[in-house]
Amino acid sequence: MSVHDEVNHSPWKSYYGPNLGYVQEQYELYLTNPEAIESSVREMFEQWGPPPEITETANAVSSGRADSALKQAPASAIDSNMFKKVVAAHQLMLNIRRYGHLGADINPLGISQPADTKLLEPETFGLTKEDLASIPASLIWDNAPESLASGWEAIQQLRKIYTRSAAYEFTHIHDENERNWLHRQAESRSFPAPLTGEERIALLERLMQVELFENFIHKTFVGQKRFSIEGLDMLVPVLDEIVRNSAQSGAEHVLIGMAHRGRLNVLTHVLGKPYEKIFSEFHHSPNKELVPSEGSIGINFGWTGDVKYHLGANRSVQSSETVSTRLTLANNPSHLEFVNPVVEGFTRAAQEDRSQPGFPVQNVQSAVTVCVHGDAAFIGEGIVAETLNFNNLQGYRNGGTLHIIANNRLGFTTNSQDSRSTYYASDLAKGFDIPIVHVNADDPEACLAAIRLACEYRSIFNKGFVIDLIGYRRYGHNEMDDPEVTQPLVYAKVRNHPTVSTIYGNKLVAKGVVGEEQVEHLRQKRLGELQTAYDSMKEQESKKHAQAPQDNGKIVPENVATAVPMETLKEINLELLNRPESFTEYSKLQRILQRRSIGLNDGEKLDWAHAESLAFATILADGTPVRLSGQDSERGTFAHRHIMLNDHVTAQKFSPLHILPQAKASFAVHNSPLSETAVLAFEYGYNVFAPETFVIWEAQYGDFANVAQVIFDQFISAGRAKWLQKSGLVILLPHGYEGQGPEHSSARLERFLQLSADNNWTVANLTTSAQYFHILRKQAAMLGSDNVRPLVLMAPKSLIRNPRVASRGTEFSEGSFKPVLPMFDAGESKDAKSKVKRLLLGTGKVMVDIEEAMSASEAKEFEWLRVARVEQLYPLPKAELENILAQYPRLSEIVWVQEEPKNQGSWNYMESRLRELAPSKATVSYIGRPDRSSTASGHQEVHAAEQQFIITSALNGQPIQSSLVGR
Repeated sequence: MSVHDEVNHSPWKSYYGPNLGYVQEQYELYLTNPEAIESSVREMFEQWGPPPEITETANAVSSGRADSALKQAPASAIDSNMFKKVVAAHQLMLNIRRYGHLGADINPLGISQPADTKLLEPETFGLTKEDLASIPASLIWDNAPESLASGWEAIQQLRKIYTRSAAYEFTHIHDENERNWLHRQAESRSFPAPLTGEERIALLERLMQVELFENFIHKTFVGQKRFSIEGLDMLVPVLDEIVRNSAQSGAEHVLIGMAHRGRLNVLTHVLGKPYEKIFSEFHHSPNKELVPSEGSIGINFGWTGDVKYHLGANRSVQSSETVSTRLTLANNPSHLEFVNPVVEGFTRAAQEDRSQPGFPVQNVQSAVTVCVHGDAAFIGEGIVAETLNFNNLQGYRNGGTLHIIANNRLGFTTNSQDSRSTYYASDLAKGFDIPIVHVNADDPEACLAAIRLACEYRSIFNKGFVIDLIGYRRYGHNEMDDPEVTQPLVYAKVRNHPTVSTIYGNKLVAKGVVGEEQVEHLRQKRLGELQTAYDSMKEQESKKHAQAPQDNGKIVPENVATAVPMETLKEINLELLNRPESFTEYSKLQRILQRRSIGLNDGEKLDWAHAESLAFATILADGTPVRLSGQDSERGTFAHRHIMLNDHVTAQKFSPLHILPQAKASFAVHNSPLSETAVLAFEYGYNVFAPETFVIWEAQYGDFANVAQVIFDQFISAGRAKWLQKSGLVILLPHGYEGQGPEHSSARLERFLQLSADNNWTVANLTTSAQYFHILRKQAAMLGSDNVRPLVLMAPKSLIRNPRVASRGTEFSEGSFKPVLPMFDAGESKDAKSKVKRLLLGTGKVMVDIEEAMSASEAKEFEWLRVARVEQLYPLPKAELENILAQYPRLSEIVWVQEEPKNQGSWNYMESRLRELAPSKATVSYIGRPDRSSTASGHQEVHAAEQQFIITSALNGQPIQSSLVGR
């Protein structure tokens, strides 16, 4: 058989180049010790004999059936030893790609963690300079430029590419096409990317702006916090480049999230916030002079404001005569990375068209997310991992976030080795298949080249990218902090280290791009602008006083019509039962859902899930888009919702709300990842950016909201007071005591009531399906208005299927939301009212339990007792409660009943308010569980006994002797 035939018909046709050298080695081992090699390889040798001779293989290679790079190697030059060298050289090349970053010049101060760079040396692979010089460059490097003749030249060029002031980590990328593209980009371009002379001068001037702004504040407002950017000055030009690139690519929005480090510089130079405004905020700082400002301004009007380095801003950039790009820097508290998922939500909202029925249509190129992280926070805060996990999830992905780690190698006073277990701050991103470039912040052109690579990668592959911008921190954590106490060696270097504008200016002078006089002229020009702005601010401040924003937190009457005509309800109800002809429904589920067809008939009732479906459908019919997410939201944690159906044969998903003829807007429902914090923040951000959208987040159990407490504390409850940031987000928190133990009972109602003030949100605990229907429609109707607030609902668990919660059809077509539900006849006689001595008030499931217990007895037994359910806890429905109390002249007891422990639930919130409302002769008492550290008992029999004791005590005709019933 000829070599030609052998290569084409034997298994050896798959082996050539270094791989054939490996096969040759295996065959030599096979001849001496057959058992030492894998059985599959041994069987090949037994069947086909030895692989082709190397010299014969050269002929086969030259015929075009093997690696094209190997063609250049003459047959006479190829022997077994040569192949071993080629294999070793190829491995060296791969190691330079993989580990070159360990030897890169990426730290401006020259302080780096010790790294083993032996894997980058030829000697490690048994190679000499002469060995590499004897190998063609193209044989070991597939992207080798034609100008490189030998392997030695190739290795030197690769070392230069991978160990300069930008270091690449791409080999963890799973997709081969992406990985190869990244390496080609890095290896094919001259690096740093060349800039024109004009671009270099503009970059220098920008760096001067950044530096001089910080210097001016430092000298003018001595000792005031600003969390300066100095040491990471290139962050501003990097953001400039992202904005420029995004605008040129047609993006309508660039959404930015960042913490406080460098924020003032970004606000003024990227977002265009005037110097005068920033100087005014410093001028009025509480530690400067006693002038109402920042946190104190307007405090009596429900608006507290926030410190200047937490504030956001907006700006439009005109990229052409017809196209403009809107920049948004999100407001952010000091909880650092928690703004990331909020901004991700902004972006998803900006990318989606919600104007048509079905799922929203997404265009990932229309908006770009930029998250600026701290190095200690990126690896240290779990919210970052939760947010990175959105990368490829259908309900949350956005075509790739550009992550910039503003890496000053410190966390407040903590060194890197004390703040992370990984080598780099960016290592977390490797687990999410995200490319990483580490770049020296003192090399401006390398930084711009890195961000251009990131933008191009996102545009092509619709995936995220990490730029680890490595610099330093010129001052302490803030400007009143002395960093030499904790980092004496670092700051000995920082004191003598020139600024990046000085370094770059000297470089441009040396290259003849600009003269020293021009550099000084640019510097004086920028200083003049700062001084002019400061003088202007001083003049204006003498003429006026700061004004509080016009949002005083006062409650505005909510006269919203929420009833839907019965005819419309019936039409929509039938449409919700339609299925595509090809759809195979699960028979058990079909029977359950089919019962809804008669729910609106006389004598029938609608349960909780049915009411919710009709609410969603009618909201869509009104033209309001709906988005619902949570860990089990498609089906519902309690197998009640089934808003998204799964074909029982094909598993294809289908929602009747997507084909609803009456719908005039989109409907999105997504099962979320197992995350509360990031998902809730995402939905909050989505709603803030798209205020016309009805956005709902549902916890699997209300207790799980614990994990998202930062989002409730810093954003949802206080966002309006701090930033005038409006939201109509709906939060469903399943809550109720059914004996499921401490972690599946309480949504921690007390925490939401504790945060309630300034009409910041609505907190409700509902007990009928009609109430749920109306409050959802009421919330949707207020979206986009000045009066919209978030809605926190203690959602039911066991009540979902309780017949007493179901409502008649007329309650949907004629009713409205009632903040208080009196469980008695409003038209009762004067004589009947005079017999009432005790009024039971409570909220949620326990009040349904009380009604059920009362229904088992004769009505006459409870002539002395009346019951009312407080459905809306905040804002407190004071007028409704006063009206009820006024009806009973002989009322002697007002009793608050709850199933939560006394130090939890709503008692601490309600007690003082009830005492204010109570008639002078009436006492205010408590019935419920005693104070406890845990929310609930883990034993079913204990729970049942306690619950029964609460009900019995509430319905006992004797006066309450103690407010500690249940102890």
